[in-house]
Parts: sequence; structure tokens; C-alpha cells
Amino acid sequence: MIKMDNQLKLEAPWTEVKELIKEVIPELTDKDLEYEEGKENELLQRIADKTNRSVEHVKAWVESISSNSGKAS
Repeated sequence: MIKMDNQLKLEAPWTEVKELIKEVIPELTDKDLEYEEGKENELLQRIADKTNRSVEHVKAWVESISSNSGKAS
């Protein structure tokens, strides 16, 4: 079994990234987007489950939001 490194590499604060995510996907709740250091896998899995995307896709998307300085897409 290959263990994936799902540690998020964020350039913006999580609170900012979380609000941008909620603008794009309003059905995600604060509980869905609850971030706890060391539990990135659980966060990414919750978002993936709610959006029917892969964890890898969600991770890349979240990181891209963080690096785009406030431009969610």
C-alpha cells in the first residue's frame, strides 16, 4: 500500500482559503471544512466525498486557491 502525502501546502491562511472554497461550493459547511493540523487526510476526504472528486483533485484545487491570492476557480 502506498501512503499518499496529503499535507496541504498553503500560501494563504486557512480561514481565507476556507471562505473562498465556500464561495465556489456553498453546500460545504464549516464542519466539512474544519481544519486540524495533522489531519489533512480527513479534511481532503470530506471535501472529496461532498464534491464527488478524488482526494488528489481536491488537494490540487485547494492548493491552487491558496496560491492564487483570493481567486477561486
